[in-house]
Parts: sequence; C-alpha cells; structure tokens
Amino acid sequence: MVEIAFAKPALPKSGALALLVAEGETPSGLWEQADQATGGAIARAIAAAEFTGAKGKSVTVFGPGAGLNRVVVIGIGKPSDLTPAILQEAGGTATHALVREPAVALAGSALTGPQAADVAFGAKLRLYRFDRYRTKEKPSDKPRLAKLTLLTADSGPAKTAWERLSAVANGVALARDLVSEPANVLTPVAFADRCRALTELGVKVEVLGPKEMAKLGFGALLGVAQGSVQEPRVVVMQWHGASGDGRKGKQKPLAFIGKGVTFDTGGISIKPAGGMEDMKWDMAGAGAVTGLMAALAGRKAKVDVVGIVGLVENMPSGSAQRPGDVVTSYSGQTIEVINTDAEGRLVLADVLWYCQQKFDPAFMVDLATLTGAIIIGLGHEYGGLFSNDDDLATKLVAAGRATGEKLWRMPLDEAYDKQINSDIADMKNVGGRPGGSITGAQFIQRFVNGKPWAHLDIAGMAWSSKDNAITPKGATAFGVRLLDRLVAENHEA
Repeated sequence: MVEIAFAKPALPKSGALALLVAEGETPSGLWEQADQATGGAIARAIAAAEFTGAKGKSVTVFGPGAGLNRVVVIGIGKPSDLTPAILQEAGGTATHALVREPAVALAGSALTGPQAADVAFGAKLRLYRFDRYRTKEKPSDKPRLAKLTLLTADSGPAKTAWERLSAVANGVALARDLVSEPANVLTPVAFADRCRALTELGVKVEVLGPKEMAKLGFGALLGVAQGSVQEPRVVVMQWHGASGDGRKGKQKPLAFIGKGVTFDTGGISIKPAGGMEDMKWDMAGAGAVTGLMAALAGRKAKVDVVGIVGLVENMPSGSAQRPGDVVTSYSGQTIEVINTDAEGRLVLADVLWYCQQKFDPAFMVDLATLTGAIIIGLGHEYGGLFSNDDDLATKLVAAGRATGEKLWRMPLDEAYDKQINSDIADMKNVGGRPGGSITGAQFIQRFVNGKPWAHLDIAGMAWSSKDNAITPKGATAFGVRLLDRLVAENHEA
C-alpha cells in the first residue's frame, strides 16, 4: 500500500522528483530550484529531448545529482486546456515511471489543492496491482514505491478534495479485485459475502438465495443458474445518504443494477475453448455496481442509492437449461431460450423488474458485459449506451466524457424489437446476428415497465489487454468513476 501525502513545495533531499510542466512554461519555483541544484541537468535533458510540455510527452533524467535518483518531467499540454482528466493521467504516468523508487515527490507550477488531489487520484488508480496469487515473484520485479508526496501550497484544500477522491479510488480497486478474481474463488456465494463487507461503510445489505428467488418467481435468473453446482444469489445494497434511515426521504432512490455471471461457459450453447478463461469477468457489471456502492458510501454521498447484483454461474450439465426451453420471468412474461449463451439478459430481466417493483426508483441504470456485438461496433474505446430517457442519456454521456469512461448512444426501435418475438412465448432471448447488441437491449427494455432506464453494454470496456495512463492491464472497473460522477454532478445537493 502506497502512502499518499500532501505537503508544501520543497525540494526533496533524496528519492525521486516528478515535475508537471505545461506547454510553453518556463522554469520557475521548484522546477528552477531543482535544475539549479542538479547543475542544469534537467534543462539539458529537456533541450536534448526537444521537450515542449505537450500533453503525454515526458523526459527522464537519471542520477541528476542533489541526492535525487531520478527526475521525470511530464507534459500536461496547454494551460487553457487543462482538465482533471489530464491531471489524473499525468499523475498515473509519473508514478508508473517512478514505481521503482521508494519515495517520490510530485509537483507542478502552482498546483491548486483540488488539482493536486486529481494528480494523486490518477496516481492511485495507476498503482493498482492484483498480485494475490503470485508466490515466486522476484523482489526486483516488485514495485518499491512506498510514499508519494504531492507538493502544493494548498495542502489543506488538497486533503479535503482527496478524502472524496480516495474513496472513489477505493471503490475502483474493489471492483478491479472482484473482476480479477478467478471463478473458482469468486463464486456467487463468495461474491455475496464480499458485498456484505460493505456494511462496515454503512451500506445495508440483503442477500436472496435460491429459496427466496423461487418463492418470488425469478424463473429467468434461476433458469441460467440451474446447470451449476454453485448456488445463485441476488444482493440488494442500499445507501441512505440523503434520508438517513431510508424511510424519511421524499426523494426516490437512484438504482444501479449489475449482471454478475461469475463464469460463463455459454451453457449448453457452449463457447469455443479459446479464450474462455476470460469469462471470469462476465460479472464486471456487478463488480462495477459493488465498487460504486463502496465509493458512494466511502465518501458519504448525500443521496439515496440502491445497488442490486444478480449473481449466477452459467454451466453445462445434465440439469442445465436447454435451447428451446421456456421460462417464466418474475414479471410474468414468458421467454423462449433460443441460446443459453444469451444469459445475462435473463438475469437482468428478473432483477430489473424486482428493482422497480420494490423500490420505485427515480431511474435504473444497468451495467452488463452483454454482447460481443458491441465490441464489433465500438471496439474498446466506448461502452454502448441504450436508453428510453433522453435526459438520463445526456447526463451519462457527459459523465463519461468527464471521466474518460466514454459512452456512445445506440438506437432503440420497434423495428429491432420484432426480431425477438417468439412463436410460442412472449419473446425469445436472441434475435439473430444483425444488430445483436441492440436486440439485447430491446429484450431488457421489456422488463423496465416504462421506468426511466439506461443499459450500458460494457463488454468491450471491462478488461484491458494493455496498460494506459491510469489503468494497468487487466480489470478496468469501467463504470465506477462514470456513475459516481453522474451522481455527484446531478443528484447531490
């Protein structure tokens, strides 16, 4: 665990120094002091590299003197274009470059308190590492960074801003942990147990088992789970940040629902063997909802929120659901299961209906690694957004743009809806290859009952095959920062 602290600007006497430099900026303050103390080594390196401060560019100076092992200069672009996202990326880039140093001081010209907190936020996101199962890692391969100090004249406001951002970073880390866990460890029951730990933050947690779900009539969700020896769970998490006990508030809660297929073989419609190991992260939607609840509770968000996750394992066996089976959902609508690998929408069908029936929320947002089709359409740059409410969709897009967790709105239309009409039931669970992500959303919409709703298909965003500035290779926790921003900007006083 890296300690993150804030202090007044002062040249460190040892360790490493990271400097954030804007485009066209001339040496002053700590930058100028460091250059003088190192005999002009920083200036020479900048000149040799033709560094101008452009965003994303950097220069590293090894053994510059003055007791410093390394100095890294990070460009942050034009001052007029500076955003929290740019500062977060700079913080991530700087700490990744200096992760081998035990202590790092990070400074920028006149960083305000909130700006310093954003830099620290990016650093903490980038420093995430899932190494729970490594037993023979060489000490030389392990990060050494133990303390990161952000240098700012506004250290008091920085600490205040950091309290909120640190809680969000903790939520992101929780979601990444959940998504990274192997499926033999993170079963539906184990996932539910991890959700119960949020009670320490003040979250009210209720867990529904197979008996409770059967009594309610969760035929769609239980149909997915019936092929596995692992019992399903539905976890209901409530944070009463506005109404206190949840009874006094006049405001309807916000609702976030996550698909939690802890492993997806495809069931009887089994997937190809190549790459099937990736299906441990078919619960990334549920992971994001759990991380979001931790973030909101951790920063004491002044809002009432419900988070519900449907947790199942989709396996082939003698008891597994068959293509052609008809199930009755909690809503009473019947579904012909054409493809058992289109299981996430069956889980969401029951959970969404349950959510709007029990809590009557202001809106519902579901997150799901629902379709490979969305990856064909949007690649790994945008999550797919489907919504029956323009205002909610607009706010989600804006929150995505601000956090870098970008969304692209996709169509919903009756013409697509016809593809999922069944000859023997109210609907079928797939509509063919054309518009696969759209027909998946059309299916889910039939269980919304007119409530304002958005569906985020995050299949292309849940896992990254490469490092980026604030997200190391692996689980991304896509959705936690996005939805925290949605809540903070639009639904807190």
